[in-house]
Amino acid sequence: MELLLKFQTNSETETSNLGEKIGSILKPGDIVTLTGDLGAGKTHFVAGAAKTLGISDYITSPTFTIVNEYSQGKIPMYHFDLYRLSSYDDLLDIGFEEYADKAAVMFVEWPDCVQELEKIYKNRILQVKIMRRDEISPTRRDIEIRRFDK
Repeated sequence: MELLLKFQTNSETETSNLGEKIGSILKPGDIVTLTGDLGAGKTHFVAGAAKTLGISDYITSPTFTIVNEYSQGKIPMYHFDLYRLSSYDDLLDIGFEEYADKAAVMFVEWPDCVQELEKIYKNRILQVKIMRRDEISPTRRDIEIRRFDK
């Protein structure tokens, strides 16, 4: 995995703005995996990217639905939360392969819950890791963006 970019944000708005910038380079077929603790800002990042993709819906975490679908933008977007899944079979059961075959951008929170995901789709993945920077402010983040070496 190659480190491409490293950022620091100081607010939810800055994290969302960074998502917008990254969203502007995404193309159909891309899969963005997002790692970070609960409340790290993964959904704020996705909301920013969605704006760039032309999606005006309010973006919410798919924690309980597992996937939220947004199809009215320039590029369809699927937002997954794998926190409640524990195997690749679980991922197949929700139709992940069918989503992956569509000309859309996919955002996947908690990819570590299904280890095979990064092995199978590694050539399509842009990995975003969001970490709390310190205890001074609840919204300060370090964000690393990586892509698998090709």
